[in-house]
Amino acid sequence: MAAQDEVKSPSVLPATLALFTSATTLICCALPAMLVMVGMGAVWSGVIGSVPGITWFGANKAIVFSVTGLVLLASGAWQWHARTLPCPADPAKARACTRLRRISWTLWGISVAAFAIGGFFAFFPDAAAALFL
Repeated sequence: MAAQDEVKSPSVLPATLALFTSATTLICCALPAMLVMVGMGAVWSGVIGSVPGITWFGANKAIVFSVTGLVLLASGAWQWHARTLPCPADPAKARACTRLRRISWTLWGISVAAFAIGGFFAFFPDAAAALFL
């Protein structure tokens, strides 16, 4: 089989990258707000004491959300483009290809949900506080 005839299986890399970047939005904004709102501010103080660099995410939330949003858009566009690409003719490889596409879309959906939750806590703290009071 010639190199140009090879069908490459889809990659979960874009969705995984989107998941990790959207996790930073939860770390920067949702987790600390939630812990403080439920009366566990001391736990968050302990986390900051153990990992002092974590405060950078909260201090620079506009940058964090901008980069994460761009990565999510790029990942979604990449997967949207790849949805019509052919899977291999071999039945086992075709099943694996289909399974990887499903996993990628699931990871991307989880990433978007994490991004939305983090954004809600970061940019609408009063509304988020009302949920826990």
